[in-house]
Amino acid sequence: MTTVKTPLILLNFKTFKETTGKNAVKVAKIAEKVYEETDVCIIVAPQFVDIFRVAQEVSIPVFAQHIDPITPGPHTGHVLPEAVKEAGAVGAIINHSEREITITTIHKAVERAREVGLLSLICCSTDPICAASVSLGPDMLALEPPELIGTPMSVSRARPQSIVRLVETIKNSHYQIIPVCGAGVRTREDVKIAFKLGAQGVMIGSAIKSKDFQQKLMEMAEAAAEVSYEG
Repeated sequence: MTTVKTPLILLNFKTFKETTGKNAVKVAKIAEKVYEETDVCIIVAPQFVDIFRVAQEVSIPVFAQHIDPITPGPHTGHVLPEAVKEAGAVGAIINHSEREITITTIHKAVERAREVGLLSLICCSTDPICAASVSLGPDMLALEPPELIGTPMSVSRARPQSIVRLVETIKNSHYQIIPVCGAGVRTREDVKIAFKLGAQGVMIGSAIKSKDFQQKLMEMAEAAAEVSYEG
């Protein structure tokens, strides 16, 4: 399994038909190929039932889309962090806008992730939530305004100052957190703007469904590398 490093792109498979079952492996292999050609870290976050099969087929990092802050026991229907790790994941998304939890639960989930050796990526929908989440000490913190998810307008174009504030808040803390942004990110220019604003990673979702996704991902990875390494 390759190490999570920056610059990075996280592909959220959500529950798209195009990223379910065998298709999950297909998309993950495309991501792995782009990583091999660009050296930009590509993380894939498949559905829970596909984590094992994807982790068996590719060497790039695999994240879970969610974990619950539980320990082994009678928790029917919950997502056990230990099970996610055993399946082959190296990290987990926490508090995505499509799976929101309370700040207390976020804190507990980050702690459980740390206990079992999973990386944590907290998603936050607003600047105040981002600021509050920094003190929880996640490995990554992603600004992802829900109103922009799945739209043609990227967070880097619509909310550039929010990205700058996120980066500055992290810099002013004593935590080593990777600043990430997502929502509407689907082009080379979207990625380029995000990285120039200080982001070290982007999250991509709906763009995965594009027929020319491999080409688009390659272009976005090249943009991430270009901005990140130009200095």
